[in-house]
Amino acid sequence: MSDSEMGVLELEVVALRRESDCVLSVELADPERRLLPTWEPGAHIDLWLPEQVRPYSLVGDPADRHCYRIAVLREPASAGGSRYVHETLRPGELVEVGGPRNHFPLVAADRYLFIAGGIGITPLLPMIRRVEAEGRDWRLLYGGRSRRSMAFLAELAPYENKVESRPFDENGHLDLEAALGEPADSLAVYCCGPEGLIAAVEERCEVWPTGTLHVERFSARPRDDEDDLRAFDVVLSRSDRRLSVPVDRSALDVLDAAGIDVPNACRDGVCGSCELPVLKGLPLHRDSLTEPDRTDAFLPCVSRARTPELVLDL
Repeated sequence: MSDSEMGVLELEVVALRRESDCVLSVELADPERRLLPTWEPGAHIDLWLPEQVRPYSLVGDPADRHCYRIAVLREPASAGGSRYVHETLRPGELVEVGGPRNHFPLVAADRYLFIAGGIGITPLLPMIRRVEAEGRDWRLLYGGRSRRSMAFLAELAPYENKVESRPFDENGHLDLEAALGEPADSLAVYCCGPEGLIAAVEERCEVWPTGTLHVERFSARPRDDEDDLRAFDVVLSRSDRRLSVPVDRSALDVLDAAGIDVPNACRDGVCGSCELPVLKGLPLHRDSLTEPDRTDAFLPCVSRARTPELVLDL
């Protein structure tokens, strides 16, 4: 698959800015200052770094097609991606960017509750700006380790009457019981942050109307089905090839080894960049994006098959 088919752009780093003591924002533009592809709140791009591809939420203004802005958390246990951005990447350098893609779209609702933990504020910022511009009712609960670690507080300052920021070292955990104690109609809840926060919000929203809660994970949700995994075949309909996927390898690894180039970034089931169409067979979705009963899509990085084979449009 060619770069153009994958939607890969070569963009220039035009600015870096410290947003907190551990978050650096990166602004990217076309080297010839041409317009960039459109995107909507909730979208992310894939950043090609040395030996890695990493997805990052877009935090800028969708109306500004001259610039993409992302924010990168410096991870203490970085595999190299965040460390490279913080220590090596500099204005004037060119980087390859894939996307934008959106698996976390903003739905229409009368009211919105946004819940962010740490770097989870990034996909919510464009949503907040959008619903504020539309005059909709919204509020934000935003938690972090400390005030110094919480990015974009200055950008949220104009909305202080709608924002509850709770640094853990000052106020403890977010009061989810008060925010989510009783189910409410016509409310959309958007949550992004560490797994503990998302799991707590999911638990409290179990009795809420279906479709109320929308979450985005930056790391895979815990999986407890390892003992139930089985080998299966993937059949590539366009080339009539059949590949066997053993229990201890992912379908993406098998496709890679066979020379089948599938776009991918996280390899953990959270970004959706490797999604493939399914023509026949039943996928076993182990990613954090796909509805369990969906049968027409498959993320080969982590998902498996319920049937002996999956026929893919590949």
